[in-house]
Amino acid sequence: MSKKHPVVAVTGSSGAGTSTVKRAFETIFHREQINAAIIEGDSFHRYDRAEMKTQMTQNKISHFGPQANEFGKLAGLFQSYGETGGGEKRYYLHSEEEAEEHNARLGTDKKPGEFTPWEPVPANTDLMFYEGLHGLVQTDDADVAKHVDLGIGVVPVVNLEWIQKIHRDNAERGYDAETIVDTILRRMPDYINHITPQFSRTDINFQRVATVDTSNPFIARDIPTPDESFIVIRFANPDKCGVDFPRLLSMIPKLIHVTSQHHGCSRRQDGLSNGNHPCTDHSSHDRRIKVLSAFALTNPTIRKDRGVFYWLSRIAVRALTRYTAYLNNKESFSGVLTHSSNRQ
Repeated sequence: MSKKHPVVAVTGSSGAGTSTVKRAFETIFHREQINAAIIEGDSFHRYDRAEMKTQMTQNKISHFGPQANEFGKLAGLFQSYGETGGGEKRYYLHSEEEAEEHNARLGTDKKPGEFTPWEPVPANTDLMFYEGLHGLVQTDDADVAKHVDLGIGVVPVVNLEWIQKIHRDNAERGYDAETIVDTILRRMPDYINHITPQFSRTDINFQRVATVDTSNPFIARDIPTPDESFIVIRFANPDKCGVDFPRLLSMIPKLIHVTSQHHGCSRRQDGLSNGNHPCTDHSSHDRRIKVLSAFALTNPTIRKDRGVFYWLSRIAVRALTRYTAYLNNKESFSGVLTHSSNRQ
């Protein structure tokens, strides 16, 4: 944990939507004038594309497991950044465009599917932002999670996650249905052992739940739209982040209702009224608090220009502001996020 150089990790499985959240965070960082060191999870794979194909054939490993990833180097980067604000990173080149961009910058001749050389993290950044598969992973040999100051899980229910992955891999990568299903099956042991346990270590989870039939994801023709979904927002420990639920909820447009659960009791809030209820005092809530927010995203401006994950990411930035103040004995986080808590 670091007061001066916080590490934010957004983690989720393949097809979960972490890249969408990353883009939303980058927009927020730009507007709030936050200088973030961006780390891509793919850059900590152990093998390049050609080598990984060989490993998958010979040793039956997957990108979800420790054999295919440099967990020790990732933990070392988070630790180094938290202590000094420095470290080393690299890029995995997904496409010709990325290869051209980084080759021009570095004077290299790398091809898609390869890694760039290791290089120093930019100096004088305000925080580190990681997006990928393993932001809070723990193994016998490496503990990435203990160096993360704010952990965020992006966790669609599993059938929805598979629908999103099938559609993405087909549309963007040209994979056929059989290949995608084989990948899901091959990754399943590592998914159970190394992906899902991370969501018990996060500070905030965003879980999208479809309100339409997704019972057979392998024949679904379309991904459910935002207005065919609920978003469950779970804070593992509200006291850690100093969560002000009414203020956070006011940031979500077109809120229909909120349900909070505390020691088996529940209540419904219409709008933002606290009401007279023994559970009104949020400071007494324990780790089992859940917030269920139903979004009526029928406003085309909201859906086109900002979108649901934009608003969820703003909530996470607010939580980071609160948590950094918590680390600094409730004092303001000077120079980074002092103004963000006053903006909508």
